[in-house]
Amino acid sequence: MKQGWEIKTLGEVVDVLDKLRKPITKRDRLDGEYPYYGATGILSYVHNYIFTEKLVLIGEDGAKWQSGDKTSFIAEGKYWVNNHAHVIRPNRKIILDEWVVYFLNFSDLTPFITGMTVPKLNQEKMRNIPIPLPPLSEQQQIVSILDQAFAAIAKAKANAEQNLKNSKELFESFLRGVFENGNWETKTIEEVCYDIFAGGDAPKDNFSTDPNEKHTIPIYANAVKNTGLYGYTDFARVTKPCVTISARGSGTGHTELRNEHFLPIVRLIVCIPDKNQMSTEFLKYTIDNLVIKRSGSAIPQLTVPMIIDYKIPVPTIEEQRQLIEKAESLRVETKRLEAIYQQKLLNLEELKKSVLQKAFNGEL
Repeated sequence: MKQGWEIKTLGEVVDVLDKLRKPITKRDRLDGEYPYYGATGILSYVHNYIFTEKLVLIGEDGAKWQSGDKTSFIAEGKYWVNNHAHVIRPNRKIILDEWVVYFLNFSDLTPFITGMTVPKLNQEKMRNIPIPLPPLSEQQQIVSILDQAFAAIAKAKANAEQNLKNSKELFESFLRGVFENGNWETKTIEEVCYDIFAGGDAPKDNFSTDPNEKHTIPIYANAVKNTGLYGYTDFARVTKPCVTISARGSGTGHTELRNEHFLPIVRLIVCIPDKNQMSTEFLKYTIDNLVIKRSGSAIPQLTVPMIIDYKIPVPTIEEQRQLIEKAESLRVETKRLEAIYQQKLLNLEELKKSVLQKAFNGEL
């Protein structure tokens, strides 16, 4: 620890105002203009208030307490606090509100948490949290540096998030352009498919969870994980390249391109395109666009009658090939950009922790 700094417990440098808290059941809350705070921030706005000063709130239960979590925050103005957040007033002659918040959010407070079923930072444990105490003037300098650094990091993070969003929208915009092209003939999915059907029950005999000498044919169900692989059998119902659509569960609408022989089960929808009209790759893109994008959200189930009447554009086979080539190239580039921006976001979070580490080691 830096020379001239002390270590105090939180209880030594703050007043705890928990007795002033008042919970209001959701049923009894009347809408109003005053923030109603809980463990993680503002829950709603109510018609009355119990606090009129700047105070520090700390999540008691229903919060997160690991390093980097928003365990603590400042409340100002007129507001109400329920009994899921501790309310403290720092002794401002020796410690800043912002210093307390920065330190608590930087710290891993899990050693102070009690309760297995309902984790909780009780008041006694909270009071015993050790906190470094530099001279007030030094706290002010460090807090000023942290404010500037965090503002710059927040701006960089917002830019990275926007760039990430833009990269995803670039690919989606290309697909929209393809499917909104009014120059191509349109047909129903049924008209461009050699066959459309749904899988039946899982086999009770001739089944193995792992491939073996007898059971070499994969069985696919509606699941998204592991492409829906259920097990193996010795009989293939599908022997042509196709697109499958998950028809039940949380992955409803998920598509897979399949070129191998397999057995579909549990109502997994199989679309085998007429290769003279449509490639499997282009059919997958059209189904993704129609079923997933137009539905707006996953639905409980899909059926063959729900699929067959969708109208889709039908470019020539050569045009389909060119479009798929462009789409795949753009998809790869989009994924590359997404990985870059995701890594940048992770790096910014690590930078925040690094800056805070230096701050509380007295290295700023």
